[in-house]
Amino acid sequence: MRIILCIIIGAALPGIQPGPSWTPQSSGVTARLRGVSAASQRVVWASGSGGTVLRTEDGGDTWASLKVPDAAALDFRDIDAVSERSASVLSIGSGGASRIYKTADAGVSWTLQFTNDDPKAFYDAMAFRDENTGFAFSDSVNGQFVVLQTTDGGASWTRVPAGALPPALAGEGAYAASGTNIAVNDTGVWIGTTASRVLRSTDGGRTWHVAATPIPTGSSAGIFSVAFRNHSNGVVVGGDYKKEGDAIDNLALTSDGGASWQLGKGLSGFRSAVACVPSRPTTLLAVGPSGADYSTDDGRTWQAIAGPGFHALSFAPGTGTAWAVGEKGAIARIRF
Repeated sequence: MRIILCIIIGAALPGIQPGPSWTPQSSGVTARLRGVSAASQRVVWASGSGGTVLRTEDGGDTWASLKVPDAAALDFRDIDAVSERSASVLSIGSGGASRIYKTADAGVSWTLQFTNDDPKAFYDAMAFRDENTGFAFSDSVNGQFVVLQTTDGGASWTRVPAGALPPALAGEGAYAASGTNIAVNDTGVWIGTTASRVLRSTDGGRTWHVAATPIPTGSSAGIFSVAFRNHSNGVVVGGDYKKEGDAIDNLALTSDGGASWQLGKGLSGFRSAVACVPSRPTTLLAVGPSGADYSTDDGRTWQAIAGPGFHALSFAPGTGTAWAVGEKGAIARIRF
């Protein structure tokens, strides 16, 4: 009777629900995947080393490998889908290794839209607000930030004038780890840097400011990802990628649009990507190679998620469903 009574009481406790968990999927590749973009709950794009681009049309039950011409040697660290059939992919590297390709027919054909011609530039990530407007970010060159903007879907990219940007610190750039160190909304743009600063624009890229965060910096440490759920509330995560299990001052929060940042706590390791859950405004998910954490109170407290680690993640618009990607072709889905 005592055992039965315990079971009944345990089952009747209100408010106790299991946390989110990962559902592994088979990508069919062994490449290191660092880019992922969910266009919907059916269509998701992913990218990685060796010119790898993947796409699913059934929520990840099956993945198709797509061929980008003359890209087998490229490392695609970022992919941004603006629709189920249209996506841009960015490769990293010095000089001409930094490129942006676009497809408008679900990956059947690709157009090379941008090739970096500055040997000192190294593009790290990009983000699109809509089908026309996007931004790309490079490590700084000669003490100046390098930000590109497109208003025609990537057909042309224009560098933001140096006079509109604050000066960069020596060697300041971004970590090309997950394609999520740029966040955009209707008028805002935020970029997290290796110097643990956040470069921001509140007027669609016309004027820019920069703010320091309390996250420590170093040769392998700083901000790796930034996310905003509205014009005011944002989060940055990172740490030291050479110390994957450490979670020392690697989270900061803002409630004034990024003008100031306060140190947060509760992550369980280095985190390379963070995202807001579209269907739950104050819920956040952060991933890194050693694991994942989620918060339901705007980042004030966090809970670890059992399971593997990943490099990048993306939520399907308007939903609580996300995909994460990582080492050796790892892909998994999670639902809130």
